[in-house]
Amino acid sequence: MSNIEQKIQALRSELREHNHNYYVLDNATISDYDFDIKLKELQELEEKHPEFFDENSPTQRVGGEITKNFETIVHEHRMYSLDNSYSKEDLEDWETRIKKLVDGDIQYTCELKYDGASISLTYENGVLIRAVTRGDGFQGDNVTANIKTIKSVPLQLQGDYPPKFDIRGEIVLPFEGFNRMNEERIEIGEEPYRNPRNTASGSLKLQDSAEVAKRPLECLLYNLTGENLGVKAQFESLDKARQWGFKVPKAAKLANSIDEVLEFIEYWDVHRHDLPYETDGVVIKVNNLQQQDELGYTSKAPRWAMAYKFKAEQVFTKLNSITYQVGRTGAITPVANLEPVELAGTTVKRASLHNADQIEKLDVRIGDEVYVEKGGEIIPKILGVDLSKRSASSISTKYITHCPECNTELIRKEGEAQHYCSNYNGCKPQIIGRIQHFISRKAMDIDGLGGETVALLVNENLISNYSNLYELTKDQVVPLERMAEKSADNLIQGIEQSKNIPFERVLYALGIRYVGETVAKKLAKHYKSIDAIIDASEEDLVNVNEIGIKIAESVNAFFTSEENILIVNQLKQFGVQLEMSAEELVGQTNILEGQSIVVTGVFESISRNELKKLIEDNGGKVSSSISSKTSFIVAGNNMGPSKKEKAEKLGISLINEYEFLHKIQ
Repeated sequence: MSNIEQKIQALRSELREHNHNYYVLDNATISDYDFDIKLKELQELEEKHPEFFDENSPTQRVGGEITKNFETIVHEHRMYSLDNSYSKEDLEDWETRIKKLVDGDIQYTCELKYDGASISLTYENGVLIRAVTRGDGFQGDNVTANIKTIKSVPLQLQGDYPPKFDIRGEIVLPFEGFNRMNEERIEIGEEPYRNPRNTASGSLKLQDSAEVAKRPLECLLYNLTGENLGVKAQFESLDKARQWGFKVPKAAKLANSIDEVLEFIEYWDVHRHDLPYETDGVVIKVNNLQQQDELGYTSKAPRWAMAYKFKAEQVFTKLNSITYQVGRTGAITPVANLEPVELAGTTVKRASLHNADQIEKLDVRIGDEVYVEKGGEIIPKILGVDLSKRSASSISTKYITHCPECNTELIRKEGEAQHYCSNYNGCKPQIIGRIQHFISRKAMDIDGLGGETVALLVNENLISNYSNLYELTKDQVVPLERMAEKSADNLIQGIEQSKNIPFERVLYALGIRYVGETVAKKLAKHYKSIDAIIDASEEDLVNVNEIGIKIAESVNAFFTSEENILIVNQLKQFGVQLEMSAEELVGQTNILEGQSIVVTGVFESISRNELKKLIEDNGGKVSSSISSKTSFIVAGNNMGPSKKEKAEKLGISLINEYEFLHKIQ
């Protein structure tokens, strides 16, 4: 190594250490002036010797990279949402559920829930290689260039880090920096930003990373994800992450009971106002990672974690009018149009009234002063009415009887809360809503086509259902409002690429009522093709694992419609994937069909997730708890004694991982 290279490496190492001390440990060990002098020296050396360029050098944090279109990246490990709780009873119910599923004492790691933009960072051999936004949990946007400008994100790790892992956290904007940014904006006559959370989130999608570098963003990290990470507990992983160079909040506590968890919540419900960042609650996680593994996930959230939300901010405002929206399934949602009011950092103008029963229960009327809360700090809702301020001439709200869009008489089925417009193929908001659902990210994920463009295409009579998308030409879409040549090319190309979307997502995209992502996946795996689903009777459908009568009726009704069959046949002709591909079918059998299997313990030759996938690929159902319906248990090392005892009592056989692999071969 030459003297110049040694000098460059030494300066980089020294600057990384000073950067870590200042931005992560909040403990400056050098003056700003001295830091800038050393940084300038390194910059000059790198400019004179480009052969020693390193994209993770401290000089690269100033940004400058322009990103016009952010690449979509599929998360190697899904980013789940969290279930919410609002009371001691909610937490006790959660504890009761998890104690039925795992053996032994349970400890909890309590952490503050910071209100920012979720991020997943991927490191290989100690170097940051990728930063991806949460997106829809399955895939997000590659914002690596922007994240590299945030000083508290280490570009090079230190210590005994694993060869590859993801770490999740929040990009936040501290109050001090947010207020400083707003002072500058007001000074130059610009509109101030609304709140730190939205500003932090918006920063990640700025095209010029040099602009991101100017914003005082921070990255607070809290969750390691990957295989063989060398840690056994969540609390231990927080400490490890700190040692490797990450900014991990210190406000975390190990609790031995829900009572201790509540003490942590009560303390921070008061003291959160002293923190430099926005926080909206506490996250409680089962500490033991093996127990986390045993508990697994629902279709939306980990069973081993729960968010406790602090009481939401509430305000009074006037209800000016009630309007009615038509959803893609024909469901009618009443909307309260409010006198604009500041609530939890945003201006609220509208709130959902849910359904006719809710309106009747609240006896809410136009002109009332209503009590508004941001439910879960996200969706505003009306909690009640100040009857003392009600006008003597106020009139009770009468729920509409006909569709506000097509004037079809509304129906309300027995046992259902919502009214519906039955004009499935003639009501424009339903048509637009179905196509918007079809193109959405979790469905066909059509690049270059947004909700507004869909509405425009329908209103211009260019399409009347989602199969028409595949007939569109560039010449048809170029004249549309805000549609340039390049945008038109992207739209047509995005539609063409959607023909590669796998069958289970196409099935979800069709918009069949009650068929969400999980149900679509189960139906696709069971039937393998759209034709088999069309031919299935209600009785057949109900016999599929976890498909109830409501779903079966809805699927059956969808495919008895001649118009829907016509649309499906058109999709086939255009080459959309309406059956599982040969690649997907490899390794899939019905060997375990009708069997409910519990996976428990620690395995040597295969991971728990791989085992679960093998069970599902071979027609079986993975169950989280042992019952009389359990067919057998795949048991690894450290199987809990109470599970073993329950299995023996019920006469359920236990096999190890090798016996299981032999069974399915």
